[in-house]
Amino acid sequence: MPSSLKRYQQSGDFHFLTFSCYHRSPYLASCESRDRLEQALEQIRKRYVFHVFGYVVMPEHVHLLVSEPKRATLARAMHALKTSVSKQSKENPFWQVRYYDFNVFSSAKLTEKLRYIHRNPVTRGLVNQPEEWQWSSFRHYFTGESGVVEIESTWTAGKRAGLKLPEAYLAPPNFRRPTWLPTLGAKTKARRGWGTRRTLIFPGAHPRHHPPASGSSDTTAQMASRECHKAHSNQPPPAVHPRDTAGISTF
Repeated sequence: MPSSLKRYQQSGDFHFLTFSCYHRSPYLASCESRDRLEQALEQIRKRYVFHVFGYVVMPEHVHLLVSEPKRATLARAMHALKTSVSKQSKENPFWQVRYYDFNVFSSAKLTEKLRYIHRNPVTRGLVNQPEEWQWSSFRHYFTGESGVVEIESTWTAGKRAGLKLPEAYLAPPNFRRPTWLPTLGAKTKARRGWGTRRTLIFPGAHPRHHPPASGSSDTTAQMASRECHKAHSNQPPPAVHPRDTAGISTF
């Protein structure tokens, strides 16, 4: 670490981290490489005991929003994560040296960084909606579904406590619901009507989505990622009606 670089990693803050592949090469453009990174992140999370509040795996870089580990330092944990991924890959070197570390010191800044993380695939033109990108924590916040990486959220806290989600928060049939959610009967569905479904309210919610700019040219990594996304799932991504996005935080 250069003498001019000083990190504050024992401050009790959350940390927004960014690390890139060597020379920003798209070493994470394949589904398999992104899956490996998610698996490695979950293993390191358990080993060093820290919370993951949000993440996204892009074709050539990764964003994380995490707490400080109980075991060792954050720098040690991130070194272990990068080493684990690089050892499973044929590219050498795999990662660019060092990483970006921003101390998240307020709830407003936490929301800002989560929004940035989850909108990154849309901003880059990889998908049209954030829920279409599998390798991020957005789906967990949006529907409560559990992925490879455990996300520290109110959903996770509720599941730990054995709580069931109230009926007012259940998604309509065209959503891929988490398996732990209760099922409504036909009479209840007819009485309530899916068109009146309530949505989860998050602080600082904004219904606007950010589609990719028209006329922008696709890179090889973007096209490969889109094809990879189509081949990875047998089902289309869940449809979202505009009225159902009001009040939902697109972190």
